Order: sequence, then C-alpha cells, then structure tokens
Amino acid sequence: MSKKNKAEDIDAITPDEQEVQMEENVEETEQAEVEEERTVEEQLQEDLGKEKDKFLRLFAEFENYKKRTTKERIDLFKTAGQEVIVSLLPVMDDFDRALKELSKSDDKEMFKGVELIANKFRETLKAKGLQEVGAKTGDVFDAEVHDAITQIPAPNKKMKGKIIDVIEKGFKLGDKIIRHPKVVVGN
Repeated sequence: MSKKNKAEDIDAITPDEQEVQMEENVEETEQAEVEEERTVEEQLQEDLGKEKDKFLRLFAEFENYKKRTTKERIDLFKTAGQEVIVSLLPVMDDFDRALKELSKSDDKEMFKGVELIANKFRETLKAKGLQEVGAKTGDVFDAEVHDAITQIPAPNKKMKGKIIDVIEKGFKLGDKIIRHPKVVVGN
C-alpha cells in the first residue's frame, strides 16, 4: 500500500476504530518488547549456564591437577633416596660376606666390631624404608618377585617349582621392589 492509500484508509476509519487500532498497535509493540526482553533474558540465562559449566569444568580440572601433583610429590619423597640405597646394597652384601668369613676366624672382637657396624648400617637403611624381600629355601617360585638365575634338577619331587637356594637377597623400598632376590629353582 502506498502512503496515499493509507491516508485514505485512515480517513475512512471512525475515530473509535482509530483509537482501537492505536491501542492494538501499542499492545503489539509492548508484546514485542516483552518477547525481546524474554529473549534477552533467556540469552543471558543461557550464557550464565555456559559460564557456570565452564567454571565447574575448570575447577574440577584444577582439583585433579592438585591431587595428581600431591600424589607425585609423596611418591617422590618415598623414593627420593632410591638411587643411593640401591648403590649401597652391594656394601650390605659385602658386610654379610665379611661376617660369614669372620665367624670362621678366632678373632671374636673383630667379628663383634664388624657385626656392630653392619647392624648399624642395616638399621639405618631400614629406617629409610628398606625392607628385605623374603625368599628362603622351600618357598614357591614367583616370577613376579623372584629372579631365577638357573634351574637344577630337584633333589625330590616336593622341591619341583620351588626355591632350592638363594644366591642374592632381594629388597624393596616402600611397596616397590628395587632388587629381586636371585634364586635357583628346582625343575
């Protein structure tokens, strides 16, 4: 419709009809504004929901990071001296061999002195978390724990699959085995 036709139509409408039409226009405008406000409000609610979700995910990720680093730090403290302790294990083996040989000699004072030093050394390492892995003759061989050096024919049927001799002691630091016991297994 052109402006001229609209003007003619407005002239043809009575003043009451014009007033009703104006009220309808005002109502339509108000409804449009209310719908626009709702859509703005809905949009803001949606944006707020997204930001909350983003925040919760970020917070959960940070909590996981804190837990992981705390666990890593605790593990590091538990095994911080592992390299030093592993390098001292041959010294402990040497003490055991020396004590075995000194027990055969007549010099009991020297034996007692070396035994005191060996015990102090062993207790110091034990205080740092070192524990001996139990392996003795007659135990069942476990590939997870023991390191089989060789297999020999079993002296009797009961010893098949069992430890015949322990060549070198095994040790663990905390829950981790740092040196597996070296054993001879019967077959």
